[in-house]
Amino acid sequence: MAKFCPNCGTQLDDAQTVCSSCGTSLGSQPVNPQPSSGPVNPEAKSKIVAGLLGIFFGGIGLHNFYLGNTQRGIIQIVVSFVTCGIGSIWGFIEGVLILVGNISTDANGVPLKD
Repeated sequence: MAKFCPNCGTQLDDAQTVCSSCGTSLGSQPVNPQPSSGPVNPEAKSKIVAGLLGIFFGGIGLHNFYLGNTQRGIIQIVVSFVTCGIGSIWGFIEGVLILVGNISTDANGVPLKD
């Protein structure tokens, strides 16, 4: 029987003690047999908005500012400026990773909504 994280609903392996998506420690919490279908957290940011900001404006780190990663956004601006724009590929790649689900939380650990 499949197990799911009680915080974000990600499917888990039997041996996992920490959710790979949201970082929730599973040691003392009951593991839901089904993913949660409750209401979406009102503080959750949109995965689609964050991904598109990364793809189109990744060079200036706009997706990181949106997700609350201000320091990373500033670093992306500096890297893009110093490399004459070549470093903006970093933001593009992060935008794609957000859309495919490899980056699934904001700076506060809140899972992104679809």
